[in-house]
Amino acid sequence: MQTSFIDGDVLYRQHTFEVPLDYSQPNAQTISVFAREVVDLGRQDDALPWLVYFQGGPGFASPRPDCRSGWLKRALKQYRVLLLDQRGTGNSTVISHQTLAHLSASEQADYLSLFRADNIVRDAETIRVKLGVKQWATLGQSFGGFCSLTYLSFFPQSLSRAYITGGVPSLIRHADEVYQATYQRVQDKNVAFFVQFPSAQAQCQKIADHLLDNDVRLPNGQRFTVEQFQMIGINLGRSSANVPMYYLLEEAFVEANGKETLSYGFLNAMLAEQSYQTNPIYAILHESIYCQHTASNWSAHRVRDSFPQFNYHKGETFYFTGEMVYPWMFEQFKCLQPLQDAANLLAERTDWNDLYDVKALANNTVPVACAVYAEDMYVEMQYSLETLKEIPNSKAWITNEYEHNGLRADGERILDRLIQLADSVANLP
Repeated sequence: MQTSFIDGDVLYRQHTFEVPLDYSQPNAQTISVFAREVVDLGRQDDALPWLVYFQGGPGFASPRPDCRSGWLKRALKQYRVLLLDQRGTGNSTVISHQTLAHLSASEQADYLSLFRADNIVRDAETIRVKLGVKQWATLGQSFGGFCSLTYLSFFPQSLSRAYITGGVPSLIRHADEVYQATYQRVQDKNVAFFVQFPSAQAQCQKIADHLLDNDVRLPNGQRFTVEQFQMIGINLGRSSANVPMYYLLEEAFVEANGKETLSYGFLNAMLAEQSYQTNPIYAILHESIYCQHTASNWSAHRVRDSFPQFNYHKGETFYFTGEMVYPWMFEQFKCLQPLQDAANLLAERTDWNDLYDVKALANNTVPVACAVYAEDMYVEMQYSLETLKEIPNSKAWITNEYEHNGLRADGERILDRLIQLADSVANLP
């Protein structure tokens, strides 16, 4: 099915493709993958080069733009853009506790194992062929950058350029090493936040103590715990997030019938922060993005033992956590509870396929331009540079001007810089 609409001077054309669920069995079960083509209305019939966008996550749909702005504004100057809803997200065959309810835990685990970067890239390659595109460029944000390096590994002949923002992974390091670095970055962000807002430490302790002493329920009926409260620290790695976070903490309590309690508004905001509820791939496959022939065995949970300051006790300093997934989430989060057994099976799984071909990347000829954020809380800068050192024809723009969400904060400038960087690589003798 293909439909289209016009908004201002931009044409949006919707595409739906049927692709194999399992590419090792191409004639068996299929799933649908949705993608939205975006092009300057005045150039819709021009032979423009294509740019396919890989969203961060894993487990989130591609952006739903409503105007020409940000990185898309820059891209439309020279590209026809394809916003890909990665398998399991958005308008592609959806993964949720509802759609998986009819499967056993082992069936859920086997099914979900097919929704990693390797098959996301195979979907993109299938779509490229179906659209009759000889080559296209990729723009990968965060996990989307991981997908870009998988694409460069498997199908380098299909790519003209690769632009990556905040998403250059280690090719070889175990998940444990990734989280050892990540916890340190999260601790640094905590220190910076509480230096900026000294009174917030006492308020966080007050909230945490209240949760320890009382059975507090979120609007969905789920008990709200200290561990869940700590998880809003994921925002500390995004620009312009500290002040809104402080305002939220500042208004956490309300007096009801002469007694202080957490306000409904605060609790509703806390539920809204739990994107794992509506995007379960983000939880259930999060650690698998680091797995190649090894099990994660709940890596972030185990590594946390090396950072006991993140385990809050009354009278101690409060620390937020970050972008980590824990087994208790599948006990506490209402929409993840039906997937608990599958999550445990996936955490124990060792037969994960390779996501990268180190030898292929060592012979790379595609211009690769990357924005590497020096203070990135989500992706360790040193591991990114370690990877790029092994990939010829790659260049990094290392900057502390932006946090991990730089593409959203100032996308037009960032993409323009990366396009220039890739052009300079392409013009090297």
